[in-house]
Amino acid sequence: MKKKWKDLGYVDEPVPEKIDLVKEIRKLREEKNAVILAHFYQKPEVQDIADFIGDSLDLSRKAADTGADVVLFAGVHFMAETAKILSPGKKVLIPDLNAGCSLADSCPPDKFEMFKKTHPAHKVVTYVNTSAAIKALSDVCCTSTNALQIIEHFPKDQPLIFAPDRNLGQYLNSLTGRNMLLWDGACLVHEEFSLERILELKEEHPAAKIISHPECQQPLRLVSDFIGSTSALLKFTQQDSATSFIVATESGILHQMQQASPQKTFIPAPPNDSTCACNDCEFMKMHDLKKIYLTLKYDWPEVTVKENIRTRAEEPVRRMLDWSQTPQ
Repeated sequence: MKKKWKDLGYVDEPVPEKIDLVKEIRKLREEKNAVILAHFYQKPEVQDIADFIGDSLDLSRKAADTGADVVLFAGVHFMAETAKILSPGKKVLIPDLNAGCSLADSCPPDKFEMFKKTHPAHKVVTYVNTSAAIKALSDVCCTSTNALQIIEHFPKDQPLIFAPDRNLGQYLNSLTGRNMLLWDGACLVHEEFSLERILELKEEHPAAKIISHPECQQPLRLVSDFIGSTSALLKFTQQDSATSFIVATESGILHQMQQASPQKTFIPAPPNDSTCACNDCEFMKMHDLKKIYLTLKYDWPEVTVKENIRTRAEEPVRRMLDWSQTPQ
């Protein structure tokens, strides 16, 4: 039996060949009082149609601050969940429910709950790149931007669990001198960069600065001129005097970098796969203008979070927001 489009995880319907998708999306956005959020890693045409572009948590906060009734999140599933956690009264849509996350998937809630129970003296700090169920098991969440501030909020003698990204956890341990217990998870995109090929690029472009996300593995971080969150990398390229950069994070950010600094050169760091010149997240690239148009048209797929999970997950997210604003 042929599957119905609602079984696919996205609306599978042809649209007229000559339809102006940008025009129709804008029309539907106004009719439905919707706001469109796009993560930095989205395709350029998706970023260009968005009301807000940014990191996942920043986008969720902006959505909560708007008067929109509908939030369309062009990102991955945990990001849309976070938007729902902070905006329970809004309808949250995602163009393709299949847009998951290798990092979030590396931390199954049932296994993590068992892990947590074996370390009862530890407080739990989790990266926002996790499911709502993992957030609900946490004491506080963090982003790659505020992780250092969140961790240093705890006394030095307080044992901590950090999940799910082991690379980010190792980086934070090196900065703080702590010995946090790390969950063994990782982002496949950031793990697949080829240090050898990056160093070859550096030889070809000796004036270029290597910049990397803290989710990258330690050898790459050690040769980097700057390490930071996606938004921090973008800001660095705008403010630094260098005119060329080798960028070790998902290549979608290069669109914003080029727009902000058209006179500069941005080189995507290559993965281990010798056939590729850049490193893309297949999940982030699942969304396109057609899916956004059909999602707004049908108000589906919708992302929901069970209320008992949502309220428990909201506490560590709100705690993170409070601690991030409190001087240490």
